[in-house]
Amino acid sequence: MAGAMWPGALPLLLLLAVLLHPSRCTQGGKVNFREKEKQVLDNILGPGRYDARIRPSGENGTDGPAVVRVNIFVRSISKIDDVTMEYSVQLTFREQWLDERLRFNDFGGRLKYLTLTEASRVWMPDLFFSNEKEGHFHNIIMPNVYIRIFPNGSVLYSIRISLTLSCPMNLKLYPLDRQICSLRMASYGWTTNDLVFLWKEGDPVQVVKNLHLPRFTLEKFLTDYCNSKTNTGEYSCLKVDLLFKREFSYYLIQIYIPCCMLVIVSWVSFWLDQSAVPARVSLGVTTLLTMATQTSGINASLPPVSYTKAIDVWTGVCLTFVFGALLEFALVNYASRSDMHSDNIKKQFPPSDQMEHSSSIDPSSELLEPDGSANFAMKPLVRHPEDSMSMDKLQQCEIHMQPRKKNCCRSWLSKFPTRSKRIDVISRIFFPIVFAFFNLTYWSTYLFREEEGDE
Repeated sequence: MAGAMWPGALPLLLLLAVLLHPSRCTQGGKVNFREKEKQVLDNILGPGRYDARIRPSGENGTDGPAVVRVNIFVRSISKIDDVTMEYSVQLTFREQWLDERLRFNDFGGRLKYLTLTEASRVWMPDLFFSNEKEGHFHNIIMPNVYIRIFPNGSVLYSIRISLTLSCPMNLKLYPLDRQICSLRMASYGWTTNDLVFLWKEGDPVQVVKNLHLPRFTLEKFLTDYCNSKTNTGEYSCLKVDLLFKREFSYYLIQIYIPCCMLVIVSWVSFWLDQSAVPARVSLGVTTLLTMATQTSGINASLPPVSYTKAIDVWTGVCLTFVFGALLEFALVNYASRSDMHSDNIKKQFPPSDQMEHSSSIDPSSELLEPDGSANFAMKPLVRHPEDSMSMDKLQQCEIHMQPRKKNCCRSWLSKFPTRSKRIDVISRIFFPIVFAFFNLTYWSTYLFREEEGDE
């Protein structure tokens, strides 16, 4: 009879074995703490046990303000825009505070922390980024956010966000400038009587090691506090200043060297023949238009500010040199026509040779009398005082009438017979010397001002 009851009792025995299996409450003799996590969460966050609308108490359970410690990890900085004066950054943002209402039993250190993914379950600081223009969270594949609750009631909130932040820039030294872009975080509704933000001790700001920025280099960063007072109270604020140095090599290759080449090409006109009017005009106009196009392209990539930038000084002077080379040809052309006009006058009216004829007369003829006889009057042996004075005056006149020594520059210019040729020769030396002096003044001035600004 017992054997007849065995087939019907088998399913019941299997169900009983499953219910009494050790794995439901133990794993290899150990407690399943995943089940304990559910019990702890139901205990501390259950209905009627925790109210997320009430802020936690202050330190040591006092009625003081809740203290929230902040640290950030900068993952990337994708763009620093000079026109809109903004920059984009992706970072991992972390907040940590103590909420004694969330304490729980850690079962001898075996339950290290509880993890939540819904921020609405617990009280959260009302922090916002005061200089934010745009921002979004990351939800691929799952929302990149978590909340960890530790046995002592400490709460850690971590989230990955991307922000576009405003960065007011001073472009007076552009492109030899350094810019400071800030990241400001403040409380929106809780005053300092209820909520205080502090930087985490040790290393509050971390930056990824292989950070790459287009045309900039992150030199350093500084953390500070920026509490603000309004008519509704004082609000806690944190800020981190990122110091960016602009990479000059890009602008040296794209702007400075091409402008120097255009200025030097405009000097080729000084070495061309004066009669090559089409070549000199086309060369001057082409370099002038190219320099103007280069200047407009540079200004198109910058905001229209009211002050003069370092790049404006450079392009303005280079444009002036190119325009001066074109005006130099106009002056040479005018001087060449004047030279041709004076040559035509000399051909029509040749110079008289009377002075040459008079200079060829023998001075001894002055000794002849009007009748042609020679005058051999004897001179007195003793000179009168009047005679000595007249001799002195004669010697002084002879000294003054001696030909002056020629200046080296004048003697060199005398090799070139026409004024137009002299203007070209002077321009070949004058333009490079002035441009070299401008370069010396420009670089020494702006590099010195840059170092002075860093101090």
